Order: sequence, then structure tokens, then C-alpha cells
Amino acid sequence: MRLSRRATPYLLLAPGLAWLAVFFLVPMYYLANTSLQTGSLEVGYTFSWAWSNYKDAFTTYQTEFLRSIEYAGLATIVALLISYPLAYWIAFRGGRWRNLFLLLVIAPFFVTYLIRTLAWETILSDDGFVVHALKSVGVLSSDGRLLATSTAVIAGITYNFLPFMVLPLYVSLEQMDGRLIEAAQDLYASKAKAFLRVTLPLSLPGVFAGTLLTFIPACGDFINAQLLGSPHQYMIGNVIQSKFLFERDYPSAAALSFVLMAAILVAVLVYARALGTERMTGMAAGR
Repeated sequence: MRLSRRATPYLLLAPGLAWLAVFFLVPMYYLANTSLQTGSLEVGYTFSWAWSNYKDAFTTYQTEFLRSIEYAGLATIVALLISYPLAYWIAFRGGRWRNLFLLLVIAPFFVTYLIRTLAWETILSDDGFVVHALKSVGVLSSDGRLLATSTAVIAGITYNFLPFMVLPLYVSLEQMDGRLIEAAQDLYASKAKAFLRVTLPLSLPGVFAGTLLTFIPACGDFINAQLLGSPHQYMIGNVIQSKFLFERDYPSAAALSFVLMAAILVAVLVYARALGTERMTGMAAGR
């Protein structure tokens, strides 16, 4: 009986560990192996510990790397500014309509990612109503446009990943004990001060989760830059796609993928340390 009880947790973990081994560790091994190869598609590729692939990947495509981080960061900030008031309103003012509002938030996910981006291409087209409206109020010049600009790419990324920001924020706010806010107001705190001292700190776990869920996939996105931008707005995901599918330069593509993963990992670790994950975990456990 004791042996069975000790083995139970490991048996429960076994399917998840097997899944990770087959669909994560094995592909990562082959990708790492490919990144250290040399050769071409015509003569074949050979493993030769070609660390120069990593150096070339970063130095040659440094602009695309920085652009990816910039676009993903701006899209994450915009998504947070939009999502926090929305999640706050649904959590505290949604009432019996909460589920309906949450359904409306995730409703775009019932349409494929590509179709949603193509819809944005139509909305932001030079002949679309958005461009005409902005021209009529003087925001855009008579020959101005939205497509093939950084604004269009960032807007597309923000829209496509917005639910990833809203849902963690909603969960964090919805689980909050309303009596804490009432206690702060009873102690003569204004609504603004109660929000800054009580609501915002307790919602930081949701902010942390939402920003990561938005920033990480946004860094590797290439659909928005390809459909809503131009080669001047291409991100590192576009380069990797081109290397894999068109140039057939698999070692360089694999090296670029690993450099991107390393950059994202460093950014996440710095962000987590700055925000204080231990403190946020304590807050979440305290609730």
C-alpha cells in the first residue's frame, strides 16, 4: 500500500512527461542538431559543430530581432491598457452577464488566425472606412495609409492576442475578495487610492501571466508582419519562415530559432525578477 501511494504521483505525471518528451524534447534535440550543421540542400547537411551559425544568425538579422521585441513589447503594452479596464468591468460590473461578455472576448478564436488577420487587411486597406475616417478628421494626410506600416502590424498583433491578456486578468480580478476594497474605503481611502493600494497589487499575478502569454507568442509571429506590413516591417519569424520554406537553409533557420528562444527566455527572467514572482505567488496563495 505504501509503495502504491508513493508511485501514484509519478503515474499521474507519466502521461504529461511522455507528451513533453515526444513533442518537445525530441524536436528540440533535432533542431539543436540541425543548428550545428553545415552544407546545402543539394550536397546534404553534415553535423560539424558549426557554432558560427549562431553568430551569423544574430549579427546578420539583428534588426529583425530587435524589431520583433519592439513590436511584441508595444503590442503587449497596448493589450494591457485595453484589457485591464475590460477585465475589471466584467469582473466587478458584469453581473449575471459575465459569461456572455467572456464569450464575446474569446469569440474571435472560433475563426482561424489567418482569417482574422486577412479581415484586418481588409479593414485597414487604402479604400477601407478606417482610412477614410482618419483622413476626414485630419489624422492621416490625403496620401496617407495604414497598411504596410508598423502601426498596422502592432494593431494586428494586439487584436489577435488580446484574449490571452483579458482572461488571466479577469481570473485574477474575479477571485479578489471585495471586502478588502471595502475595508480600504472604510479607512478613508479614495477609490483611486484603494485601486492603487489594493486592487492593482492583488491583480499583479494576472498582469504577469497575461503579459507573458501575449509577449512570448507575439515575438515569434510572422503572419501579421507579412499580411499587414511590408518587408520593412518583417520580424524574425518572417526570416525563419523564409529560411525553412524557401531558401531551405535549415541550419541557419534552426540557429535563428534558438537565438530567438534564448532572447525571449532572458527577457522573461529579467521581467519576472523585476516584478517579483515570489511576492506575486504569495499574493495568489493568500487569496
